[in-house]
Amino acid sequence: MTKKLLPAVIGMILAGGVAVVQADVQVMGHIDESINYIDGKNSPYVDKGDTETRFICTTCSIGFKGSEDLGNGLKALFFLDWQYDINNSTGLSGRDQYLGLGGNFGTVKVGTTSTVYKSHGAMIDPGYRTVAQMRDVGLQSQLHSGKGASGQGRNTNVIRYDSPSWNGLKFGANYTVNPDSNNTQDDNGYGAGISYENGGILVYGDYLTNDSGGDDEAYQLGGKYTLNNFSVFGQYEFDKGLITDVRTGSLGQTNTGDDANIWMAGASYSMGNNLIYAAYGQGDKAKANVTSANPTPPPANVTAKVTADKYKSMEIVGVHNFSKRTLAYTGFVYVNPDDSSNVNHYTLGVKHTF
Repeated sequence: MTKKLLPAVIGMILAGGVAVVQADVQVMGHIDESINYIDGKNSPYVDKGDTETRFICTTCSIGFKGSEDLGNGLKALFFLDWQYDINNSTGLSGRDQYLGLGGNFGTVKVGTTSTVYKSHGAMIDPGYRTVAQMRDVGLQSQLHSGKGASGQGRNTNVIRYDSPSWNGLKFGANYTVNPDSNNTQDDNGYGAGISYENGGILVYGDYLTNDSGGDDEAYQLGGKYTLNNFSVFGQYEFDKGLITDVRTGSLGQTNTGDDANIWMAGASYSMGNNLIYAAYGQGDKAKANVTSANPTPPPANVTAKVTADKYKSMEIVGVHNFSKRTLAYTGFVYVNPDDSSNVNHYTLGVKHTF
């Protein structure tokens, strides 16, 4: 279906169809390609042995977004985004895809969207949508990743509301109307968050649950402070079951377990077109009693297989911006799980957006 739809939409745009005349439609895309040397059999990127060198395309995507002015301050919105891998012919998979309505009241979106929990976490990640992004190296939980209706970073069958800004203060909420098949309890998950951004200050707090019964919640507090060229940032995720579930592969199940808290802190410094940043974090050991006979496996795109045991993670990355849309980066990631071997990950990549 996706393969048929995408060429049709492209053809309509190239032909200057009626839909393009009536609405403001933009083609958008993101390409991140990196060459990586990974030392550590605990990495999912290492297929055999202890080391591997490979290209990694991190959340490369192409899509369309648009709006139509309906008058009286109202706008109809749409967003259609697909992910692909330039290194492998694996086809397209859907990312955020929704229809919405915006106005003085804020914005309402229906379809598949990122949770407020995930959106806020991305705001402090200097390497977001690169191979060094925090959610992929254990500095943020995998509640910032994946797609589904059981607490994943991208919610399906969801309605999301985002308020307008009140002098920098914003509120957002998402509610799952009809859970997907991975949620065996058939409950409606939901989440909410609040943020304040003014000058060089950003702070936020979020709540998330999949309402599956038992221990099924998570909270996070985070923020960033910028003074001239220097920034400090950090985040703490409190586990009331949901982080334990994503680390043990049991999202959507009725399981008992908590205390898999995750915290991270970092700093960045910019010099003209260059940026260097470093971050360090830890994940606590989960107290888990997994009862599912067929648990859903955790996402496979993490640098290290962060399990329910305790771990440490750090990274240092340098970035050079060739322009507003193109940058190059190089960095080092180190993950140290208590229950298995370390992972050392060296990367050199280029990212382009359009």
